[in-house]
Amino acid sequence: MSGSMENTLETDMVAMIRIADGHCHEPASVVFSVLSLAMHFHGWLSIFIRLYYKDVDITKTLDYSSAIAILGFSLIVSILRTFDVRVEAARVMVSPPVLAFVTSHIISMFTGWNMIVCVAMGVAQLFLWARWAAVSRHPSNWKLWVVVA
Repeated sequence: MSGSMENTLETDMVAMIRIADGHCHEPASVVFSVLSLAMHFHGWLSIFIRLYYKDVDITKTLDYSSAIAILGFSLIVSILRTFDVRVEAARVMVSPPVLAFVTSHIISMFTGWNMIVCVAMGVAQLFLWARWAAVSRHPSNWKLWVVVA
């Protein structure tokens, strides 16, 4: 008797699958996938809202200070490369003024001046790299001229 009960349940399942044509699991999968996507979107949106509304000043300050720090380091490298400073004592005399300027600018940051300072440092680097490309006989000078142009 138990064998016939199992056959009846199995027959009912086969009949349900035949009626649904084997696609009864797809609507549920779509619904749960959409719910999962909505939860991920909600999570990411809440993170960005927290960063934007709570930490506006800190993220803005970190962004500006990291930009000026990278530009300051790049300016030091371009000065050392352009003027072919190989003596350690000369390097020590070139780097501290730029580092002091960058540090003082980061400490007393004014957002209006930040853009002017960044553009000035970027233009100075372009001129320095253009001078280096004009003077040196490096095989990749044309690549540097493309970047400068």
